[in-house]
Formats: sequence, structure tokens, C-alpha cells
Amino acid sequence: MNTTTAKAAVVESGGSPFTLSVIELDEPRADEVLVKMTAAGLCHTDLGVASGGLPFPLPGVLGHEGAGEVLAVGNSATRVSPGDQVLLSFTSCGSCANCRDGHPAYCATWLPLNLLGGARPDGSPTITRDGDPLGGHFFGQSSFAEFALVDERSLVKLPADAPLEKLAPLGCGVQTGVGAVWNVLKPRPGDSVVVLGAGAVGLSAVMAATLSPATTIVAVDKVANRLDLARDLGATHVIEAGSGDLTAQLVEATGGGASGLVETTGNVNVLRAGVDALAARGTAVIVGAPPFGTEVALDVNGMLGGKQVVGLTLGDSETQRLIPALVELVKQGRLPVDRLITEYPFADIQQAVEDVTAGKTIKPVLRF
Repeated sequence: MNTTTAKAAVVESGGSPFTLSVIELDEPRADEVLVKMTAAGLCHTDLGVASGGLPFPLPGVLGHEGAGEVLAVGNSATRVSPGDQVLLSFTSCGSCANCRDGHPAYCATWLPLNLLGGARPDGSPTITRDGDPLGGHFFGQSSFAEFALVDERSLVKLPADAPLEKLAPLGCGVQTGVGAVWNVLKPRPGDSVVVLGAGAVGLSAVMAATLSPATTIVAVDKVANRLDLARDLGATHVIEAGSGDLTAQLVEATGGGASGLVETTGNVNVLRAGVDALAARGTAVIVGAPPFGTEVALDVNGMLGGKQVVGLTLGDSETQRLIPALVELVKQGRLPVDRLITEYPFADIQQAVEDVTAGKTIKPVLRF
């Protein structure tokens, strides 16, 4: 059997750092593609799994915002050919009701295929080390390695001149923030959009709101320079978290209550303050994920004015449609994701982890 050897960032156990190790990749099966990585974004989901907060099998290889060049394709893969530039995103089964309905982020097998399984659906590993299986197949890709064995359904073909280091974050963080606004809130002329948390997902939501008919865009964060960047990216109002009664500040900034709200922090107190600040028939989109089992209390009578609270995975995106549009907006300069990015050599992945955890970096992108 042919295998590909690669250097990868391996997390040995929950709470361990990312350390470089040599791994072997299985040869591509019929519906798989071998990709030589050019760049990969580092996302808070990677950090959550690395911390041991989710039951993903470790030691393992994470990474789910990859971009690179196709080296080889399985014999039933038809979307791409060797030499194509590709963006890697989440995978899905393609045959359940939600996949057929254009909502692959809510695939019936999403959790085992992307987040928890660590292997192909049949249980076989995509990655080994010295013959022992490692956790892999993360979001159908495990892109924290020089090469990735990728589900064809995770791939989006890009133009030959696409700047991969700028586009890698579209695979998760950017499409999540954009999708929260475009696919769920769908702002109407004159609406207000509140974004709680000005990290990569939140700032992507701000950029998406700027490309909508919303006239009031409010960003909330506790880091002053992130609020400055939010203003640069189109926020009309910024609020420093902890500077007063958040609900009252949001109601004032939105002129009586928010039409729509995106919660990216995972803090249930922030979420509750945001829901309380919704206008009648307003919608709150939950993106930030606290530890499993976390609950939030809501004022039931306060909900009776037609308020909605909606959970969201990956922007509820149909990647083959949304990502090419985002790529074009980046190329046109209308979605300036480069303002969020700090690049790191792949070997410095642990430094990137420390910088994003400390709030120094918004979106680290690893270069191979």
C-alpha cells in the first residue's frame, strides 16, 4: 500500500501543546483527495479540542481551515484534478435530508464525520504514526500537516491565482460569521445588527453586515484595538464590554432594540444580555460554544414579543455556493479578511496558539 509521509502538528493528549511529528497518510480512497498544504487557519475549535474539551481521539492531528494544491485524486472524485488550488472546509454525507436540502452543516452525521470521530465513517484511520492510528479526518481534512487526505465533499475549487494564505480562514471562521448575517439574520433595509465578540467570527459578521442593508452595526468586545478594527471594518457603534449595563447600552445604540444579533463569545451572561436587548421579532444567533451541558436562562415573557434564538453551525453554508462568492469579494477588496490575519511559519504553530489565546492575534494563518 502506498503511503505519504508528512510532518504534522500532533496534540498528544488533552491540554498538551502542538508538537511536530512525522506521520503517514493512507492512500486516497475513491472519494478522497491528497492535498499539498499551502496555508491553514487556526480556529478556536482547534484549541477547544486540543484542550481536551471534546471527546476527539488523541493523539491526533487537527486543522480545519486548509488551503493548498491537489496532488492526487481517488478514482470517483470529479470535482478537482491534480494541480487545482482548493480550499478545505467541513465534510458531510451528501445523502441525508439536510444535505439534500442544501444544509450540509446540519448533516445527520456531522458530529462523527467532522468533530468527534477521528476516522473515516467505517472506522479506518486516515493518519498513522509508526503504524499506530492517530486521530484524524478532522472536518474531513486534518490540515495541520504538510499533506492532507481530504474528503472530496470538503473541497472547494479555487481560481488558479487565488491567494491561499488570505483565503484559508474562509473554510470555517469567516463563513460562520458571514453566514450568521446573510443566511440567518438576512438584514432588511434599516435593520440593526449587533455582534457580541470581535474575534475572527465576529469581525466577519461585521463585514457581512456592512455588505447588507443594515444601517446600524454594533460591535462589543473587551479589547480596545479590536473595537477600533471593528469600526474600520464598518461598525457604526462600538461598546466596551464591562463598561456598564450591556443590555441598556445595546438598546440605546440600536434605537430601541436590535433587529438581529450574533453571539460569538460563548459567554452565557453576554448571550442573555443580548437576547434581552432584542427588539420585538428580533433574532439572536448563537455561534459561540461554551462547554457541553452549558445552559442559559431566558425571560419567558420577554420572548413573547416574537423574539427568536437560533443556534448555528458553520454559517448554515452550502460551501460550493458561498465560498466562491466570498473568494470573489476578497479579490474585489470588499471583504478585507487580510485585516484579521497574522501569518506564522507552520513550525511556529504553538506560538500562534499562545498569541491567539492571549488576544494578541485575531486569526493566525500557518504557512507551509
